[in-house]
Amino acid sequence: MDPFPDRTSAGALLAEALAGTPADLVLALPRGGVAVGAVVAQALGVPLDVLVTRKLGHPLQPELGLGAIAEGGEPVFDRAMLRRTGYRASDLDDVVAAERAELARRVDAYRDGRPPPDLRGRDVIVVDDGLATGGTARAALRAVRAQHPHRVTLAVPVGAAAAVRSLETEADEVVAVIAPEEFGSVGGWYERFEQLTDDETRACLRSV
Repeated sequence: MDPFPDRTSAGALLAEALAGTPADLVLALPRGGVAVGAVVAQALGVPLDVLVTRKLGHPLQPELGLGAIAEGGEPVFDRAMLRRTGYRASDLDDVVAAERAELARRVDAYRDGRPPPDLRGRDVIVVDDGLATGGTARAALRAVRAQHPHRVTLAVPVGAAAAVRSLETEADEVVAVIAPEEFGSVGGWYERFEQLTDDETRACLRSV
């Protein structure tokens, strides 16, 4: 399949794939997932909010993810990566503390003082712009599950097939427009994949 032109086009195709899926609320993962989630929420006629997540990077190689943390949740570590790098979860205490602080900053930036939505008994769709390893989505889904929703769907325009399969036990349903076995990176599946600013993220949230 050809790459998506941009996140708006990807969101439109994802909304089509979600037709008939129970939905009371879309929770989008900032920043890129908010651009996709805004289109999905508009199409489904439901509110949009954010679920802020942060990768937990290797202390010496921050781009190497060893886990993730989501707003309202506990850290979720990639045990295989910990074994491979020789780290223990406790070795990442400083990383976790730093990412909790950045997570709190982003919550303040995106939610403007509003309380997080009440998820109890609701049908929630968690949206991101793509899945590579699935680590961030796993942390997000566990944070959502802890709030006792009725049903949780994970929805992405594109996800590595292995990541999609690995998350099927974390959600009631995983919806991906495309799930290639040979994946590469999320950005490789978009013609335009600019990083959103905080202002652009807030504008997407206000558009629904």
